[in-house]
Amino acid sequence: TYQPPLTHSPPSSPYSDDVAPVFIPAALCPHQGVGLTVAVHGAELTLSLPLPDSFYQSGLSHPALGFGVDPELRINVFDELKLGESYAGVFQVQGFHNESRAFLFQDSWRNVRVKEDVAEVMLQKLRDKTEFTVLVTLKQERLNSGVLLSIHYAEHRYLELESSGQRNEIRLHYRTRGQRQHTEGFPYSLADDRWHKLSVAVSVSHVVLHVDCNRIYERVIENPSMDIPSDTTIWLGQRNQAHGYFKGIMQDVQLVVMPQGYISQCPDLNRTCPTCNDFHGLVQKIMELQDVLAKTSSKLSRAEEKMQGLDGCYCERSCSMNGELYREDEGWTDGCRNCSCYNGTVQCETILCPPPQCPPDSAPAYVPGTCCKECQPVCLFRGRVYVEGDLKSVRDSSGNCLLFECQHSMQRVENAPCPELTCPESEHITLTDRCCKVCRGHHFCVEGHSPSCVENSECVNLEAGSCCSCKDGYRALRDDSAYCGDIDECAEGKHYCRENTMCVNTPGSFMCICHTGYIRIDDYSCTERDECTTGLHSCDENAICYVGNGTVCRALCDGLCQNGGSCVNPDTCICQQGFTGKRCETDIDECTDGFVECDSRAICVNLPGWYHCECRDGYHDNGMFSANGESCEDIDECATERHSCANDTVCFNVDGGYDCRCPHGKNCTGDCNHDNKHKHNGQIWVLDNDRCSVCSCQSGLVMCRRMVCDCESTTADLFCCPECNPGLSSQCLHQNRLITYSSGDTWVENCQQCQCMVSWHGQTL
Repeated sequence: TYQPPLTHSPPSSPYSDDVAPVFIPAALCPHQGVGLTVAVHGAELTLSLPLPDSFYQSGLSHPALGFGVDPELRINVFDELKLGESYAGVFQVQGFHNESRAFLFQDSWRNVRVKEDVAEVMLQKLRDKTEFTVLVTLKQERLNSGVLLSIHYAEHRYLELESSGQRNEIRLHYRTRGQRQHTEGFPYSLADDRWHKLSVAVSVSHVVLHVDCNRIYERVIENPSMDIPSDTTIWLGQRNQAHGYFKGIMQDVQLVVMPQGYISQCPDLNRTCPTCNDFHGLVQKIMELQDVLAKTSSKLSRAEEKMQGLDGCYCERSCSMNGELYREDEGWTDGCRNCSCYNGTVQCETILCPPPQCPPDSAPAYVPGTCCKECQPVCLFRGRVYVEGDLKSVRDSSGNCLLFECQHSMQRVENAPCPELTCPESEHITLTDRCCKVCRGHHFCVEGHSPSCVENSECVNLEAGSCCSCKDGYRALRDDSAYCGDIDECAEGKHYCRENTMCVNTPGSFMCICHTGYIRIDDYSCTERDECTTGLHSCDENAICYVGNGTVCRALCDGLCQNGGSCVNPDTCICQQGFTGKRCETDIDECTDGFVECDSRAICVNLPGWYHCECRDGYHDNGMFSANGESCEDIDECATERHSCANDTVCFNVDGGYDCRCPHGKNCTGDCNHDNKHKHNGQIWVLDNDRCSVCSCQSGLVMCRRMVCDCESTTADLFCCPECNPGLSSQCLHQNRLITYSSGDTWVENCQQCQCMVSWHGQTL
């Protein structure tokens, strides 16, 4: 509010007495004077303000992108990248608005990384700043999980914003002042194929998340560290060259180095009082709503008239499934099930597929959209049979790769240009259905195999391809696991419901419901409600409360029988298998008590009420999952390249491990490769992601172990050795707050194995 002194008298007014213009000198911008005219006409006030041409040339007349922000405090990532000129997999498309460019991010081999010199200029604005805001306007594909913007050095993420469509979560990764990696998660679904405005504003230890100009979360977090080193990389739409690919459209990706930077994306958030324009808009909206109300009332009146005519009609019950409505007795096919509508309830049965009788020039194969195999044309190529659509790559005499596709016969197809691989040559994998190699760990599911995993099935990446796998609680309805049906744990006896409960099947799981008159002990067992002990009875103070009807009596125990135990006599509990003790409170350790004997390739692992044989290091299960571990087989670390032998040694597989051997006549260093880093023979280091683990390189073999705690040493790491901290208590308090345990003690609570690890003032951590 600028009020300059009146330096001269106003000129004589040529207007009538009821109109009096007032001329006041005003300055909107430095060195730019404009005239401000205020005219009063009765109860009407008119204000005139001519704006300089620079106002329109500055872009402020456009929607408020960077509204009121000094250009020196704003980083436009698209402009810095010069996006659209030379980045494969990124295309300019129509955006949320037409005032700035929008780009579609697709494919999983793109490389959108800011050049080193440009990144240094951008990072210079961020270094040592405590207040900044990340702004993005985006439209993310459904179920996609991808990184929007990542600023990291090696494995250290200084600022990374990620949207997970699988977990319906927005994640902010950053490095704290204490030089620790931290992730702050905000439950929210952005991956819904709709446009959203996203703003994450950080001010010291305060973070505010806005979506579509609505404040969603406000939290206090650990102070982020913007002490960003040189050679830090900036990526857009991906974490690096292999992970975190964002799929969708992004627009207006900006970093604003100022507090409350979200106001530049949503200027109305800075309003405290409505303007005249707001008021007129509100009046117009009210008039529109009145019109809608009048039309709705008319429609409602006509609908009531029609309803009166339907009073005598017969209403047929219907069924709804997957958004479709079906009539009574109507049948349809849903994946691998035949379904029908009966009395308003959907009933489905699994389709039984008879083996197809195919002519000699065809073979049974699955076709998209069908459950059972159908006869498909085949091709005979180099002694093998291929089904219609199968691809096969071969090498000619010159070593060139040729790609063929089965189209009634094997037809030569053109090879697409192979993208440049960013992994070492030792990590290259050759595939049989394409000429281009891929890096180990390649995400095959994003290439289009995932849609073939249809019902209760999910795509799983393998070493050289992908496959479908049933979700937990479901079993395969056909051999490729593309269609899966719910397992009725109750009917098949695969549940853990115990006495006084009723098993109820749910999609992918089950529930244990207490019988009437019983109260829940845990998720799997219930006990009789004892009104006498709890005092929830209506007996007179001079009367004695009894449990039962006086004819049929049941034993009572002083306290509950735990872990599913049954009270059979006064103070006598019969325990479920795997538990013992007066109240069945003690888990039987079948491993140490000698009840079981696992195969030599497995070790016994005790569980609450049970045990299992787990394959030792160097072995994995072959898929048979035998109870005693007989199905554990050796892992060939050499063939699968899971070894740490350096290039000058040869990996030699042995039972349960491997050996790095030096070829005859060669002088080997004994060095190791670990996490794509070279380690010298005898070198000792601490893991980057676990400061409490120490590794060493010994003749090509990497061995890691937990740090040994020496509480007498003054340099003991209290983070890894909490038992050395004199300020920590040596006991933990049980969940019932009646029993204490010493450090290292274990106990069972609600079918869970608990252990006293670290405690502070007696509270279990």
